[in-house]
Amino acid sequence: MMKPSMRRTACSALALTLPVFVHAAAQADSAAFAKPGQLVDIGGRKINLHCSGSGPVTVVFDAASGEAGWNWHRVQPEVAKQARACTFDRAGIGFSDPAKRPNTSENVVADLHKALGAAAIKPPYVLVGNSLGGANVQVFAYRYPAEVKGLVLVEPQTEHETERLDKAAGGRIKGMYAMVKQQDQYCLAAAKKGFKAGSEEFGNCVGKPQDYYGPVLGAQVQAMYMKPAYWGVRATEFVAIDTSDAQLRALRKPFGDLPLVVLTRGVSPYAVPGQPQSAVNKAVEDENEKIHKELAALSTKGSQRVVPGAGHIIQDEQPAAVVQAVLEVLRQVPPAAR
Repeated sequence: MMKPSMRRTACSALALTLPVFVHAAAQADSAAFAKPGQLVDIGGRKINLHCSGSGPVTVVFDAASGEAGWNWHRVQPEVAKQARACTFDRAGIGFSDPAKRPNTSENVVADLHKALGAAAIKPPYVLVGNSLGGANVQVFAYRYPAEVKGLVLVEPQTEHETERLDKAAGGRIKGMYAMVKQQDQYCLAAAKKGFKAGSEEFGNCVGKPQDYYGPVLGAQVQAMYMKPAYWGVRATEFVAIDTSDAQLRALRKPFGDLPLVVLTRGVSPYAVPGQPQSAVNKAVEDENEKIHKELAALSTKGSQRVVPGAGHIIQDEQPAAVVQAVLEVLRQVPPAAR
């Protein structure tokens, strides 16, 4: 998992390397995500779905820990040219109402399944998930196998990832995750006091999302980062990852012949810019790719590939690679299932 500040740095660097017309188009597309799409009542609270496009198969996206559905703003509009495509906000994030329970994978899946049903968005589904969202969509596929006809897992969380990467790093990964938890509490405390523009807390927790998302959506993202409620949800969601891992572990089995693509980062989020790769960093990245290869092997129609130039949030840095993977899986959905 990446800190918000780390992620924003990566996004800003990307913006500087993209052609101007591509970045401008991405910002124009992003404005559509700055307001609720369809607020679906799932029993006393509402979940936000943002859908566009049409077709017999619906592609559903889930984002990384602490992220709203708008994190897919560079991918969803392109997929929607070929199929119906829906992002959603987990409880308490983006435009969705908070829940009285944490966003564990099982709880997220229950919310999403209810929302899709209430919105009359019928299966079949192709599910796309990044990081924690990758774990969530795997749980969905296990819970509702008849409804899911494909998976695209973008740097997905897996049930043994933390332990395996931590071992490869000599205990450093759990230390970094502890820092993320500390940052969440730091930002929660700052949000409760009220952020002041230009302050250290504002820079560390809120930053300048407009630089990446554009002025319209960026303002909405900034407004979310200013709220104590958001940081409370984010903190509990991250803490609950151990529970989500256990939930996925309990369900784990082969995916059969389910079309599956696993995308792996080509740029380490733990590398020191401008410095040669360390032995520890290489061990972590090798283990990360090994985990993803094992995951892809759980399907007879599974494949894994490294995306050059992309870190953990691949849809930010190489969105075309994610679009390509989604369309590849869509082509494999049997006509009888559509």
